[in-house]
Amino acid sequence: MNIRHSLVLTSALALGLSAFTLPAAPDAEGLKVGDAAPAFSAIDQDGHLWKSSDFVGKKNVIVYFYPAAMTGGCTKQACAFRDDSTKLAQADAVVVGVSGDVPAGLKVFQKSHDLNFTLLADYDGKVANLFGVPTREGGSIEREFEGKAVTLERGITASRWTFVIGKDGKIKDANTKVNAAEDSAHVLGLLK
Repeated sequence: MNIRHSLVLTSALALGLSAFTLPAAPDAEGLKVGDAAPAFSAIDQDGHLWKSSDFVGKKNVIVYFYPAAMTGGCTKQACAFRDDSTKLAQADAVVVGVSGDVPAGLKVFQKSHDLNFTLLADYDGKVANLFGVPTREGGSIEREFEGKAVTLERGITASRWTFVIGKDGKIKDANTKVNAAEDSAHVLGLLK
């Protein structure tokens, strides 16, 4: 199966499995420090269902929302989390990046930059809504991957917000003014 067929197939998969996410949170301003983290699930870059309940209450969970895979700021942010993976693991933290990209586009992003954490496809914005993250219309971008042109599709474009969920299941930090390149360092500072 070539990458274009894979993108179409996983787009359909992302749309079909969007019912696994919970309804939108009533707080349009976003979650605040001390709020209970919402339970959510979404399809990851490999087409598997990822559930927050497998991690929340057991580890510190870093949920970061970013606008679009394979773009400048988003790549800097993801690569910083990648580069800090050992320090984050020592802080008993798991990182999950969330965007409106379809799973196949997330796989391209992961493979292009050797990302070593989970990326979730929030094509319809339901996970963003649970956290109160603003979204706008999606779109598509053209990139080169493994010597071929690919089109990366996304259903929504999320604002760049990062949440730290403590082992108690509560929001420890809600950053709505994220500096993409420094996000991982900011999170590590909070976890120390």
